[in-house]
Amino acid sequence: MKNIMIAGTASGVGKTTISLGIMSALSKRGINVAPFKVGPDYIDPKFHKFVTGNPSYNLDSWLLDEDTVKYLFKKNMKDKDVGVIEGVMGLYDGFGVEKDMGSSAHISKILKTPVILVIDGKGISLSSSAIVLGYQMYDKEVEIKGIIINRVSGERHYNILKTVIERDVGIPCLGYLPSNLNISLKSRHLGLIPANEVIDLQEKSDELAKIIEETIDLDEILKVAETNITENNKIDNTINGKKFGLRIGIFEDEAFSFYYQDNIDLMKKIGVEFISISPLKDEVLPLELDGLYIGGGFPEIFTNELEKNISFRQDLLRRLQEGLPAYAECGGLMYLTKSITDLEGKKYDMVGFFETDSLMTKRLQRFGYVEVEYNEKISIRAHEFHRSKIQDNSNIEYVYNVQKKKEGKKNKEWKCGLKKKNVIAGYPHIHFYSNNDFLYNMLDHWEKVKTFV
Repeated sequence: MKNIMIAGTASGVGKTTISLGIMSALSKRGINVAPFKVGPDYIDPKFHKFVTGNPSYNLDSWLLDEDTVKYLFKKNMKDKDVGVIEGVMGLYDGFGVEKDMGSSAHISKILKTPVILVIDGKGISLSSSAIVLGYQMYDKEVEIKGIIINRVSGERHYNILKTVIERDVGIPCLGYLPSNLNISLKSRHLGLIPANEVIDLQEKSDELAKIIEETIDLDEILKVAETNITENNKIDNTINGKKFGLRIGIFEDEAFSFYYQDNIDLMKKIGVEFISISPLKDEVLPLELDGLYIGGGFPEIFTNELEKNISFRQDLLRRLQEGLPAYAECGGLMYLTKSITDLEGKKYDMVGFFETDSLMTKRLQRFGYVEVEYNEKISIRAHEFHRSKIQDNSNIEYVYNVQKKKEGKKNKEWKCGLKKKNVIAGYPHIHFYSNNDFLYNMLDHWEKVKTFV
């Protein structure tokens, strides 16, 4: 099972560009690439899927225990030639100050996956050796098998850095990208602009793959790619006994696209049939539905379009009021409130199912890993990342007790998870494999109220 991790010394060093380029170049060689992303990111995996044609999966050692990480990795590697894992932040950066928790390094150790370290070569020469040596020495259980140098001034500059790194540290340099690379992906407030909004993405992908073939030794990367993890079937055994005959509508368009692929796969595995729905384009909901899965995304970017689709909003409101179950996260929660107010104070009408309003803010309201207690009996780990808030009032019923911890101690605590009729909506993004009971409890309830309205 051949796998490699592309990790960086820090955020912004170029690991996303290099990861995408390697995935694209390998795919163009006819290699079936399994893409992965360390951490809770939703946007990078969409780019992975675009360049490889395969779904990309998140690997997160804070949300999931080690056995689950191994299980999901092996499951999602099935029938693939090579796995390429894009790291998160710097190689050793994870949750708080804990050394092995949520970092790229931790995932590499769990999966025994070799690491290709991306460093920034701009403005340095011998100092590059000190950087690489520090990363090598910090945790010798992490197998750094190669170096890629980004933003070098040219081949001569790269050869200088290659000479000193290989001489002083003994790790081979496998290539570079030039500083004048005219390929960039634009960002907005929650990260990169999603792949489905990048008009010239195919051209950029093709050009990047061509450059990677010229400046990075892909053959050597394939030689060092390997992993050896043990089988673990206990998770399969807990899943196979569950079956739900439910038809669930899933919101999928430019406004709503934040879903863990493993969540969708798990729901399909236990019998859920998905029907794709676009609140931007559809006039009404499909008639035969047992529930709705409304993910996060960028409803605040598409407020005008969402507001104008009055027929869909009215139909959705009626169906929810009649008892159609729904589960919504972050942007999905915002859409179900009465309105979204932008930073200029302009208010846009939304569905109006929950008696509150969503307000965009200039700074992040919540960011990071949280622990969610649902209905006072189910504990599950999650992640929050949003620049909006909802107005609190007495008409809201909450079913989430959310805690944020530092160094194992409770740091903050608040209420979330709005509940009304058969609808639950909250800001936390939940990975169902963190605790399958959360999903099973919800779907059990949906089957009990199963209705076609």
